[in-house]
Amino acid sequence: MSKWAGKHVIGLTGNIGTGKSVVRKMLEHLGAYGIDADVLSHRAISKGAPGYDQVVEMFGRWILNNDGEIDRAKLAQLVFSNPDALIILETIVHPLVNQALDMLIKRSTQNVIVIEAIKLIETPLNEWCNDIWVTYLPEETQISRLMKKRGMSLDEIQRRLEAQSTHDEKSKDADVVIYNDGEYEETWKQVVTAWNAMFPSAEPEQLESTITGFSDSVDELKTARGKPSNAQEIAELINMIHAEGEEDVNKADVLEAFGEKAFILLKKGKIPVGLIGWQIENLVARTTDILIDNSVYVDEALPKLVSEMEKSSIDLQCEASLIFVSDEIASYASLWDLLGYKQKTPKQLGVTAWQEAAQEHMDTGCILYFKQLRQDRVLRPI
Repeated sequence: MSKWAGKHVIGLTGNIGTGKSVVRKMLEHLGAYGIDADVLSHRAISKGAPGYDQVVEMFGRWILNNDGEIDRAKLAQLVFSNPDALIILETIVHPLVNQALDMLIKRSTQNVIVIEAIKLIETPLNEWCNDIWVTYLPEETQISRLMKKRGMSLDEIQRRLEAQSTHDEKSKDADVVIYNDGEYEETWKQVVTAWNAMFPSAEPEQLESTITGFSDSVDELKTARGKPSNAQEIAELINMIHAEGEEDVNKADVLEAFGEKAFILLKKGKIPVGLIGWQIENLVARTTDILIDNSVYVDEALPKLVSEMEKSSIDLQCEASLIFVSDEIASYASLWDLLGYKQKTPKQLGVTAWQEAAQEHMDTGCILYFKQLRQDRVLRPI
């Protein structure tokens, strides 16, 4: 039974590298409000945040990097090789994460909440959820993905796995088990089937459906949220607009991208003419794709796309919007100023979570524009 009145809470767990975040994104595409509790735990110990001094006092200043932030790699190496140290860290962090969860869930406008956490079954959080979902991946595939995508060594992976409960322990009382060892579309079908069984009155999401709600007027520009069911249409739009020399994408490529990001489509009448692709992690909206066809004016299309992205991001309680653009799009300086964005470097953002989100994409050579979306921040510096 959920502890939050009027909210149906799905607890999503699974061992490292089994695709929890992908499944959380899928549930968000279906209308849930997703929270990554493990990322909140990172925020809880950032410089100045409530858990920072406690962790430094307990483990020593050797775990700090040159900027005075806690080096999470050093901390992980310590706690995943020392069970007692892990218990001490969790004693500091878990109450702070629970406070943040309570704040986010209470002020969310969505009725369905999905909380992603590795340590879910083993904590009181388990009792606060209506349903438990578990992601599964054969260990051999799990290890291979962690090595390839995260650059982890086999020894490091084994230490992490030994510090976590087994899949059998996690799935023993699970309401739903998602087998994530196939293509994105196979996982998506499992998630949609489980969602429709859980919420039968909700409109079913079919992979063959198309975007609706666009105007019949040939000149009117309107936006709508893309869904995985629109992957083919999005692929065709990307191939039509992207720069010469870039490789074409197909439906499978776009479906895989939905595991990381969301899309907003812009249409002129019923003709696709633009899109934004963005992701939300750690309460930061990060736009990495902006494509606008030459048949429409940028100063008319861009505000519509950005405005719709911001509305969705604010509804998901984002604190900041980071937009990475090419030199061409960045050249519309007065337009960005009108939209309330300022050109920044990651260092100039100040807040650790914002800096980390920005730094992840700055190596692409794009220009960063920033806008703060809300003043009250979760686990803000004290």
